[in-house]
Amino acid sequence: MGIPGVNSEEGDLDNIDRSLLRLLQEDGRRTTLDLAARVGLSPTGASQRVKRLFREGFITAVRAVLDPRKIGHGTLVFIEVRLDHTAPHIFDRFAEAVIKAPEVLECHMVVGGFDYLVKARIAEMGAYQDFLTRVILPLPGVKETHTYASIGDVKPHALLPV
Repeated sequence: MGIPGVNSEEGDLDNIDRSLLRLLQEDGRRTTLDLAARVGLSPTGASQRVKRLFREGFITAVRAVLDPRKIGHGTLVFIEVRLDHTAPHIFDRFAEAVIKAPEVLECHMVVGGFDYLVKARIAEMGAYQDFLTRVILPLPGVKETHTYASIGDVKPHALLPV
């Protein structure tokens, strides 16, 4: 049972691959020796498996997770964006502009009562009006927005089930 849309040279992921993926999601700084001991492989075998998981696109990056409050981005907002009209060139221009906005963490095109859901981090709610005026409202085709400020993180760094 593999991951849909991803071709693996060995076919489906086996239990060792899945264990490696779980362990690396929990802590991407685990050493090859630690991984090997936890999954019952030699260090060389564990290293080769991890390299293959990267090569085949199962692992796309290894990053540090920062505390947003400590770096001045303590407020999380979600913004529903409705465009004035939907056309491929508007979607393209909107996407290009969002990618350039450093405060925007994620942006998803959605189906429903609006077109995009934007997840952004700002310093604090006092800075929100500036962010909305400077970043969101000038985006191509923006007709209407609705903002929701997060007042607490319930599950901020969920791991993918493997």
